[in-house]
Amino acid sequence: MSIAVELGKRIVALQYQDLPHDAIVWARNSIIDLIGCALAGASEPAPRIAEKVLMMSGSSGPSLIWGSNRRVGVLEAAEINGTMGHALDYDDISFSSAAHPTVAVFPGVLALAELTGANGRDVLTAYIAGFEVQGRIGRAVNVHHYEKGWHPTSTIAIFGAAAGAAHLLKLDAGQTATALAIAVSMATGVKANFGSMTKPLHAGQCTRHGAYAALLAREGFTANLEAFEHKQGYLEIYNGAGTYDTGKLFKDWADPLEILNPGPGLKQYPSCAGTHSAIDAMLTLRSKHGLTPENVAHVDSATHGRVLLHTDRPEPKSVLDAKFSVQYCIARALMHGDVASSHFEGAAFRDADVMAVLAKINAHPHAREPKGLDENFQCTLKVTTTDGKTYSADVNQPLRGPMNLVPPDRLESKFSDCAAVVMRADAIPRLYSALQNLEAVSSVRDLTELMAVSVQTPALRATA
Repeated sequence: MSIAVELGKRIVALQYQDLPHDAIVWARNSIIDLIGCALAGASEPAPRIAEKVLMMSGSSGPSLIWGSNRRVGVLEAAEINGTMGHALDYDDISFSSAAHPTVAVFPGVLALAELTGANGRDVLTAYIAGFEVQGRIGRAVNVHHYEKGWHPTSTIAIFGAAAGAAHLLKLDAGQTATALAIAVSMATGVKANFGSMTKPLHAGQCTRHGAYAALLAREGFTANLEAFEHKQGYLEIYNGAGTYDTGKLFKDWADPLEILNPGPGLKQYPSCAGTHSAIDAMLTLRSKHGLTPENVAHVDSATHGRVLLHTDRPEPKSVLDAKFSVQYCIARALMHGDVASSHFEGAAFRDADVMAVLAKINAHPHAREPKGLDENFQCTLKVTTTDGKTYSADVNQPLRGPMNLVPPDRLESKFSDCAAVVMRADAIPRLYSALQNLEAVSSVRDLTELMAVSVQTPALRATA
């Protein structure tokens, strides 16, 4: 039996009544986190330019562009909202796929739900199905897939996007298998474009393509159901012989669910996840030893080479580039005791003060070579002060999720801070409450109406 066919059967079999309570909780948490990140990114150039281009031919429809009162076609909304959700690189990651899972799956699912009038339980179940599929394929193809240079948010999570959309549309197992096979030819995105607007576009394209593949399959479109395992199919072309393990696809399927183990990793800072352990380490040392830019002579940052490939940027050239600079993020942590959205706006990356601190920071590969993706985040930070003292800190896991619980008030405070970019202050608690009770929403149109009527007009941010 083909991989697509077997996945199709398992996706269709996943039903809301069979989901454990904790799976619902973590699905809600991830959705809340993404919507907050997207609202904060509503005025960023990437989604606004994408919207301008997509709307050139004119489009109206049932699906909301988040952070606005505008409704457009399903596929346009999915792409714009997906790009928006990843514009700040503040959204969650998957430890199995190394993708940003929620931005890849949820915008397409919600746009389709507005078309069909689906309820909150339908949306949650579809999202969890998509999360499961992208995580399972990630297990099968990583670490080689990630190291080869593919961007998993678009080349792995596309199958989660297609699975979630197919589940939401209530496709049968055969149609779902076809949607996945179609998605094989839509998987694209390379890490060379990290630090540019094209990285968030990967997410927008992915969630749009997942919805598109499912809609095509519903209408009878065809694809090769052996598109994964074919000698010229996904596994051989994207990975290559001997670099994948299809046994990991179905072993202990949904036991536990990917949403619970390893689950999503929620970001605490609006930068590439590969910078977060170094940030945490610097914040720890700063607090413990009273470090300041003035009394620090040198900083030595050791993170693993797999992540350093795209985070070793000692002289960031733009605000987007700065999000991928471990040196810049360490500098901001030392200077401010935090790394905040304001540090990635306008010409902040050119500030004379931060440039002076950047000159003190050296980044190099960690001596401990990581094996799996769960070891991606190890960091050893050593600081030498002007009086010759040396302090060090080790951090292995900075991201928050089921395996590393987020502080109870952190999810809401992050959401409120992010949503305040475009929403009126009085409307934010109502939206947060509705999202916290998503399974009780009888029609997601009610939810998106709550998002739509409460927005301010965002100004387009500059990208100096």
